[in-house]
Amino acid sequence: MSAGNIRSALDGLTVHDAMTKLICYLNWNASIQQAIRHTIKYKVNSVLILDDKGKAIGVVSKTNILGGYYVGLPVTAPLQAVMVVPPIFCHINDSLDSALDVMRQRNVHRLYVIEDQPGRVVGVLAYPDILGMLYRYCHRCDRSTLRMAGSGSATGKLSDYFRVRELMNPAFQVHREDESLLQVMDSISVHHSRTILITGYDDRPQGVVSITDLILAYMHGVSSGDCAKTIMRTPVLFCDYEEPLLLAVKKMIFFDLDSLYVCKDEPSNIVGIVTLADVARVRSGSCRACKLSRIDLND
Repeated sequence: MSAGNIRSALDGLTVHDAMTKLICYLNWNASIQQAIRHTIKYKVNSVLILDDKGKAIGVVSKTNILGGYYVGLPVTAPLQAVMVVPPIFCHINDSLDSALDVMRQRNVHRLYVIEDQPGRVVGVLAYPDILGMLYRYCHRCDRSTLRMAGSGSATGKLSDYFRVRELMNPAFQVHREDESLLQVMDSISVHHSRTILITGYDDRPQGVVSITDLILAYMHGVSSGDCAKTIMRTPVLFCDYEEPLLLAVKKMIFFDLDSLYVCKDEPSNIVGIVTLADVARVRSGSCRACKLSRIDLND
């Protein structure tokens, strides 16, 4: 594949090629607590909600669950209280590129996959599925960053590879470790973040609080007035500002993360964050040889 061959790594692939068949279902009258248990047990970010006839009528994501924690709903409350309707679907034979465009336009992190039979959900397509496919494609490519590094090739040949700095978002949310979980949830809600960086009194990074950490706190009865330090995860996982994007993708897959913080010069100097959605937008886990030219990174 030559550098002049401007195309997407997803060209010719369909939703069927990337989707996962693991679908978590719950009835509409199940409790929020049951939804939390499902998301944790099956390592998913949402649960499909069915009516009494088995028809898909809504979705409850971790973000929706967090809304219940924020307003003080008991975890025994029914899912109707936090459910979003209707689910957003794509067809199993849709191109992966078009499905990704729908996710981007609708600002959602997953689509439920249907076949020709009305109402029959056969899979889920989410950013981690697309990211995994991009990584496998780019790892096998003759122009792979990992292959070039392993062969001792000159770094000048890597000039057309995406670097983390090109895709990272310099805007990220920070809270002190003594601030409350309610304040952390405020930031997540306002800025649509999935993780919050937690710093100490010296403003150095100490840990991270994610949506998953918060809904677990919700399930275990942790007060929203407790400080962030009580549930934060350590250490802060990061990638380097100048690191090839493919290596950052590898870290996200290995550690099962939605995002990585980006440091420059030293680990304590956090300058941005890179997410699964950022990588998926360029349709490549590695270099500009696969860049889909109609996507503008500044959109």
